[in-house]
Amino acid sequence: MICKRITTEEQLKQAQYVRGEVFVKEQNVSPELEWDEYDVSPEACRHYLAIDDDGTPIGASRWKEYEPGIAKLQRIAVLKPHRGRSIGRLLVETMEEGARQEGFKGAILDAQCSAEAFYHKLGYKTLSPDIFMDAGIPHVRMGKKWEE
Repeated sequence: MICKRITTEEQLKQAQYVRGEVFVKEQNVSPELEWDEYDVSPEACRHYLAIDDDGTPIGASRWKEYEPGIAKLQRIAVLKPHRGRSIGRLLVETMEEGARQEGFKGAILDAQCSAEAFYHKLGYKTLSPDIFMDAGIPHVRMGKKWEE
């Protein structure tokens, strides 16, 4: 399997399919909350797509600048039948590498509470014990600084 930055409208549609399956259908997030101005084109954000060995899109994610030097990782989704295969890790690590190459020094993300332990394994720290709701789902803010 590979993970690559999205450069075409077709790849973006594939990523939107994955996110639609995971967030809209499985987790009941309203489409109005899922889709935003960062989804209008491959250039609107740094979008990524995980593709299985047979060419099937199985994961998607994106990141954008949060503040100077800090990337915000978002919309990390893996299709249910493919979970447990380190695809989420591949998406996060590929986004981190892309942000590093652009000169970013760290990242933040808003993790669903059910995924907090997953992000801890990837070196993210919970920045505040306060839980907040996003799209009706409990989340915590997490962050990670990269080694120089």
